[in-house]
Amino acid sequence: MKTLADAFEHTLQDVYYAENAIAKALPKVIDAVSNADLKTALKDHLGETKGQIKTLQAVFKSIGKKASGEKCDAIEGLIKETEGVIEDAKGAVAKHAAIIGCCQAVEHYEISRYGTLREWAKALGKDEAHELLSGILDQEKAANHKLTNIAVTEINRPAR
Repeated sequence: MKTLADAFEHTLQDVYYAENAIAKALPKVIDAVSNADLKTALKDHLGETKGQIKTLQAVFKSIGKKASGEKCDAIEGLIKETEGVIEDAKGAVAKHAAIIGCCQAVEHYEISRYGTLREWAKALGKDEAHELLSGILDQEKAANHKLTNIAVTEINRPAR
C-alpha cells in the first residue's frame, strides 16, 4: 500500500471478507441462544449482514473494482472466540451475556472499519462509496445499540 486509495481498497477487501465470514458464523450463534429477543436481534442482523455484502459489492463497483475479500485475521479471531464461548458457557445467563459481549466486539470492529472507510471515501472524492458505507455504519451502530439494550434490560438483570 502506497496511497490512501490503496489503503481504502485493501480495507474494503478486509471488511468484505469479514462480512462474509460473519454471515457464515451467525447461524451457529443464533442456534446457541434461547433468549427470544436476542435470537430475533441476531436473526435480523444476519439479514442485514447479507444486505451489507450486497452493498459492499456496490461500493466495489462504484470505485471500478471487482468485489473480492482479503483474509481478515481480526474477524477470524473474534469468530473463534465466540465459538469458544458457545462451547464453554453452560449457564444460560452466562452464555447469553458472553455471546452478547462477543457480538459487540464484532460490532465495534465493524464500526471502526466502516467509520474509517467512510471517511477515506470522502477524502478520495468517492461520493457514492461514502454514502453506501455511511448506511452500513448506521446499521452496525444500531445493531450494537440493540445488543446493549437486550443486555441491560434482560440478560444482565438476573445477575444482580
